[in-house]
Amino acid sequence: MAALPLPALHASHGGCWLRDGGGTRTISKGEAVMAAADTPLLILNAPLLATRLGYPDLSGLDLLELFAFVHPARFVVPTPKGLAHALGLAEPAADADVPRLLQEAAGALLEMCASDDWPEREGAWTTLQSLVRMRWPWSTLLTARIRKPERAERWLFTRLPEWEESPEPAQPRQVTLGEADVLGRLAQLTGSGAEQRPGQRAYAAEAAHAFAPRERSGRPHMLLAQAGTGIGKTLGYLAPTSLWTEQAGGTVWVSTYTKALQRQLRHESRRAWPERREDGSRPVVVRKGRENYLCLLNLEDALQGGFSGRAAILAQLVARWAAYTRDGDMIGGDLPGWLGTLFRQRGIAALTDRRGECVYAGCPHYRKCFIERATRASVGADLVIGNHALVMVNAARGRDPASRPTRIVFDEGHHVFDAADSTFAAALTGAEAIELRRWVIGPEKASRGRRRGLSARLADIASYDEAGAKAITAATAAAEALPGDGWMQRIAENAASGPLEELLAAVRATVYARDESGGQDAGYGLETEAAGLEGAFVEVAQAARMALAELRQPLIRLGMRLEALLEEPPDWLDGPGRARIEGARHSLAWRVDTVAAWEALLDRLGGPADPEFVDWLAVDRSEAREFDIGIHRRWLDPMKPFAQVVLEPAHGVIMTSATLRDGEDWGKAMVRSGAAQIDVSPRLSTHQSPFDYAEQAEVLIVTDVPKGDIPALSASYGRLIEASRGGALGLFTAIRRLRAVHGRIADRLARGGLPLYAQHVDPIDTGTLVDIFRDDPAASLLGTDALRDGVDVPGHSLRLVIMEQVPWPRPSILHRARRLANGGSAYDDTLIRARLAQAFGRLIRSREDRGHFVVLSPAFPSRLLSAFPAGTPIRRVTLEEALQRVAGHASGATADPAEDSRPLS
Repeated sequence: MAALPLPALHASHGGCWLRDGGGTRTISKGEAVMAAADTPLLILNAPLLATRLGYPDLSGLDLLELFAFVHPARFVVPTPKGLAHALGLAEPAADADVPRLLQEAAGALLEMCASDDWPEREGAWTTLQSLVRMRWPWSTLLTARIRKPERAERWLFTRLPEWEESPEPAQPRQVTLGEADVLGRLAQLTGSGAEQRPGQRAYAAEAAHAFAPRERSGRPHMLLAQAGTGIGKTLGYLAPTSLWTEQAGGTVWVSTYTKALQRQLRHESRRAWPERREDGSRPVVVRKGRENYLCLLNLEDALQGGFSGRAAILAQLVARWAAYTRDGDMIGGDLPGWLGTLFRQRGIAALTDRRGECVYAGCPHYRKCFIERATRASVGADLVIGNHALVMVNAARGRDPASRPTRIVFDEGHHVFDAADSTFAAALTGAEAIELRRWVIGPEKASRGRRRGLSARLADIASYDEAGAKAITAATAAAEALPGDGWMQRIAENAASGPLEELLAAVRATVYARDESGGQDAGYGLETEAAGLEGAFVEVAQAARMALAELRQPLIRLGMRLEALLEEPPDWLDGPGRARIEGARHSLAWRVDTVAAWEALLDRLGGPADPEFVDWLAVDRSEAREFDIGIHRRWLDPMKPFAQVVLEPAHGVIMTSATLRDGEDWGKAMVRSGAAQIDVSPRLSTHQSPFDYAEQAEVLIVTDVPKGDIPALSASYGRLIEASRGGALGLFTAIRRLRAVHGRIADRLARGGLPLYAQHVDPIDTGTLVDIFRDDPAASLLGTDALRDGVDVPGHSLRLVIMEQVPWPRPSILHRARRLANGGSAYDDTLIRARLAQAFGRLIRSREDRGHFVVLSPAFPSRLLSAFPAGTPIRRVTLEEALQRVAGHASGATADPAEDSRPLS
């Protein structure tokens, strides 16, 4: 294998290295920038390299782009080590060895393109012709190595298989699972040589009760099961699940909160189900919201000129991926998470159906659609792996029987409350309103894409049905009252146009008038209660409400006309046409419900407060820049609509988590399950973790790092990471502090061979950051809430968790209302203990794991200590003592706890 003899550049926080004709040498950042500007260099991850060099215009021959072309839908960690492992090359021993690796990797990838054994050859030559015209940097090198096929290639739209219609499934048989059968199935799944786990066996037996026949309508069997880390709850509930689907012939949904658990479930499910049945169908299907999947019509528009410049290259690489993907999932599926960030714009989102503009059967790619394929595959599946939000949305407005599950396992059940809170919320904001305007009217500027208004999408209906045509015309006219392009600029200039923009202007003025921060917190949004509003504000709100009513009425009439067409179809209405009208009805109903919620929200302003809801006005900001304005409404208890929409229709529900209850108290978990709303008394089940926390972990509460002292905080993080020799997960409650700490310590750590990555700093998506962290035991990762839960990094790669302070709840208007209704400070303590327990849960993931959990809090309240597992040593120590203990663990030494620490009971 010959290395590609082109100059290669690598840079980290520890320095810069260039390899050219004179070998590899260390250079300054200035020299690296000059070299990159003079000639195309071999590089890895251009956006990250640009961040390291402070040179945003960096470009070159990025190995990640070449890998995405040569091996679409194949996983690689986007680091030198990850690239070496993916290509079977020697791992670089140090930063200075990376340029040589880049040359070898380029040679290996180009050599593959010339090989007869290249598994992803089909479609490559066709794609390359387009990339040549776009002057993609790699195209010249590839042209010499990819031969023109003898016959025309099957490419993308001709290569993708079509889904087939299937009959609706019969109702499942009513069966009762025997405990012996469940435990026998569990033994099959775990394997004959597996360790016997009494906790897992007890858990599986408890879970089986949720699959019993329902005794009363609206009263599902419910199980709340707390299962500590290491119990093996995934196989614990998959055992009765697989047995029930086999005997009853029904479908079970497993709902998660994080994409990481979805991937784990897909892997674990292979123990119980084959990849495909004999008839070719899949017994296990992963379902996500529409916005996660590639839209083939959007991709076609992008390939035909809808994207330009670098985005057009991205579209070609996505097209390569689309021909080889397992299921078309762009967010957390087999599309590399780093691909979109390479192009430093929102191209990935533009290729999904985020705006609800699907034309269903009117799309030329309807029979190949990834979304429709997953939906239909769910109908006959044994197991559907979804997420909390999808389960709730589909239960509320699902279009098909498979979208309304009757047997549900809510894994990561402690997040069900938060998911319901978001799902059943209402928000009348400028961003939401302008999207509705564009859906009704169409884009205000000429668009090369497929964005069209109602009149264009339903032109054939309008020409046939006079009443429908009038409804479309009336809706289009009424939508003119909604905010248009440039609405934020007009509001800032006191030139609002139309009743909705005038309302948003009044919201903004009121929020700023009531702000008491004095501009000290300019990086964050502002909010105020929707109470005590002046008469002028209420008048503006009522004018906006009337404008929304003027829009809702014709949308309702249009929906009725579409329903009439389906009941008495004209001769020209074929099957695809019916499907398109069904899709339009669904989309209309969704928007009618949205507008009705907005009207109800505005109607309440100026009147008595509704105790069921919390309403507030907000100006959303990021880095002191306003990006939205609006009025928000949340249920005080979102489990009320959840219980009605999700629980009542279900027959069996399991909610499970390692942090479901608060200490020994089930009260809060019962309330947050929604069971009380439908008068159900769930079974309660507790299964303690089998880990020996007294031997495997230690909680250190550092008492001498002053709160708010950024230099001291940064020094503490740096010294702790050095003491553990990497492997640290640093958790922050504020992005500003995260960035400040990273900026102060990253270079020093890198020079010591300890790479540091960070959310909101490195131009890398969160999932990829975790992949990088997991792959390198010397690396450390800083992050916020997204890393506190759902991150599974077992083994030596994670041996230290550092929290900058107690994770106090943000004092928002919504939190204040719930705090007042749920016991005041006791409510806060419950939330904090849950967050601490979730963060601690990142540390010990297997029996072999060892590590420290450090909280930099001088006055950590003792009442919060019950968040940690029983038996875990908890000590208040100075920073120096903490460093000694962490370093002792890193070096394999054991210290006498009595010598240098003060244990807590």
